[in-house]
Amino acid sequence: MRTTQEILQAAAGAKRALALCPTEQKNKALLAAADAVRAAADEILAENAADLAAARGSMPDPMLDRLALDPKRVEAMAAGLAAVAALPDPAGRLLEERRLVSGLLLQKVAVPLGVVAIIYESRPNVTADAAALAIKSGNACVLRGGREAYRSNAAITAALRRGLAGAGLPADTVSLIEDTTRASATELMTASGLVDLLIPRGGAGLIRACVEQATVPCIQTGTGICHIYVDAAADLGMALDILDNAKTSRPSVCNAAEVCLVHEAIAADFLPRMKARLVDERAAKGLVPVELRLCPKAAALIPGTPAGAADFDTEFLGYTLAVRIVASCEAAIAHIAAHSTGHSEAIVTRDEAAAAAFAAGVDSAAVYINASTRFTDGGEFGLGCEMGISTQKLHARGPMGLAELTSYKYILRGAGQTR
Repeated sequence: MRTTQEILQAAAGAKRALALCPTEQKNKALLAAADAVRAAADEILAENAADLAAARGSMPDPMLDRLALDPKRVEAMAAGLAAVAALPDPAGRLLEERRLVSGLLLQKVAVPLGVVAIIYESRPNVTADAAALAIKSGNACVLRGGREAYRSNAAITAALRRGLAGAGLPADTVSLIEDTTRASATELMTASGLVDLLIPRGGAGLIRACVEQATVPCIQTGTGICHIYVDAAADLGMALDILDNAKTSRPSVCNAAEVCLVHEAIAADFLPRMKARLVDERAAKGLVPVELRLCPKAAALIPGTPAGAADFDTEFLGYTLAVRIVASCEAAIAHIAAHSTGHSEAIVTRDEAAAAAFAAGVDSAAVYINASTRFTDGGEFGLGCEMGISTQKLHARGPMGLAELTSYKYILRGAGQTR
């Protein structure tokens, strides 16, 4: 077993070679990695089955879904690698060029960050997505997945490394930390001089630990207390469709809705229809019904569980939805400002003035008008895939694609100028 320090040192060596790698070779390596993932599909699925067997009984069903792979998901990983190969190379882009008073020609050029480390939980597809974006942007990638997904991640990483080496890139362009104890996570957080950017992807506890303990640059990502606000002027049928999709299509992901805010003018009409859709109809179909955590005003209109003090500040990641009645669009904006994690929020309305006020007043990475929050995703945004979804404002915000994995430097051309 390689130590975390040995892996980081190897990645530092790989980053120098990768920074000089031409676009054509990076694309060739990504396509080779995609082929290697497809060729290893049976092995990856077998290792994933072992992870799932070990996790059953100790992990709720929505989280098992995050961990689970099937042939379609493995193919999606391979297709994602190929899709990133087809995207423009962000490294080497000329961002700005101008002549200074001194006569120097100033050029601002995009460059890779170097070694990007990712700490993530449960989702093996992150292994391939992160590798794809790192390779194309010229970065070495060090992955530290959760213990529950180690077999899956190891099989995917082994396939990726075979593909990269076959295409002439250093295998250590992509590495998986082999120590699954907390000590390795701490090593990544404090690997100053070896890690150029740390990206945590997981629950609030992981992200908080990274932000508080890291001595390397760290992006705050992922935690999603996402809101759907049903305005007085909403098309209620549309609102039901959007809320149902945002809550139940995949409740364990960070862009799923956790809170529904309903304007008091339409609450008596909308809330019974919402309960019928999310609770009664799902139960009748043998699906998991949504548990509604209701504010006192909502509880006076429909049955459900009284909302506790923490329910509007909780990322449930399951079939639970907090519901509050608000007096106005301004009150909805104020509630979001007080309780959101800055991920994704949506308004459903036919009132353009309300839509404009919501879009201007809500300070989150993604704001939707008449659409589900489930679209906050690198693939859906046309980025190929994503390294994570940043809920901060520096250095990146929202889904992090290729451009967000570069920095820049200045190159100045002169003819003997001195100052």
